Amino acid sequence: MFDYDAELRLHNEHLRAATHINPHDRVLDIGCGTGQTTRQAARAATHGSALGIDLSAPMLEQARKLTHDQGLTNTTYQRADAQTHPFPPAHFDLCISRFGTMFFTDPTAAFTNIGHALRPAARLVMLVWQSHDRNEWATALHQNGPGPFSLADPTTTEGILTSAGFTHVTFTDVHEPVYYGPDPDTAFDNALHLQSFATNHTHLRATLEAHHTDTGVSFDSRAWLITARRAPYGDGSSRHSPT
Repeated sequence: MFDYDAELRLHNEHLRAATHINPHDRVLDIGCGTGQTTRQAARAATHGSALGIDLSAPMLEQARKLTHDQGLTNTTYQRADAQTHPFPPAHFDLCISRFGTMFFTDPTAAFTNIGHALRPAARLVMLVWQSHDRNEWATALHQNGPGPFSLADPTTTEGILTSAGFTHVTFTDVHEPVYYGPDPDTAFDNALHLQSFATNHTHLRATLEAHHTDTGVSFDSRAWLITARRAPYGDGSSRHSPT
């Protein structure tokens, strides 16, 4: 199985640093996958809880196994679509997501639904990819389509979040490599598992070999770390541009 957590190890550190989870927080994790970010949230919310949701039943099965093996008792998972799931209203203190919010068919509806699940002034902290041309893993490996990059434009995304009832929206530039494996053969298998490619396999292998260094096969990437508050929380919002 492809180790998605290893691919995003450096990005994950940025997310963890920004969450500022309190011991009594109830945390919602959107697109939790195999639950690494959910379990990290649960460890910080020692007297609270963490709920991870995802559409992938196999990933959730693995998340439950890992959670059981690690002895966490304040962590649950649910197969659900964040765009339509009937969350308990005003229940969560924090919503987090590591690249799990870019595929909504109606992002305004999705974030409105997520917002209803958050208590007033609760926080949203999420990572999303910046534009296609700022992500080498996409340009070098011929990955196209709006899906992973649907929240790449800060003005558009701030408008979506504001319409969904969020304020104080900020964008922080995250510039870290993504990791595909320790060697080109492993990276090739991982790449095929992770995505479908518009290029042929010969070109894919050559590209992966060209990106092989002493630390493995990596590609440059740019992401946004987005934070926001669930209204009401005062007036106005702000946005920070990359430097």
